[in-house]
Amino acid sequence: MKTLREVACGQSVRVKKLSGTGPVKRRIMDMGITKGVEVFVRKVAPLGDPVEVTVRGYELSLRKVDAEMIEVE
Repeated sequence: MKTLREVACGQSVRVKKLSGTGPVKRRIMDMGITKGVEVFVRKVAPLGDPVEVTVRGYELSLRKVDAEMIEVE
């Protein structure tokens, strides 16, 4: 199992599963991160927080804890 947090800068991955629950999972889905969508990792901050990604044509910053809930392939 690989999470979005482990993806290197400059790589594209596809979302396999969201492991969050309740309002946290809903918030991630509202940002456009759903099963099957492609995510491109643009930048990772020096300490790993936040992670900048491109999803559905727009840029998004995710906290480490949120990125860990997104399983990718």
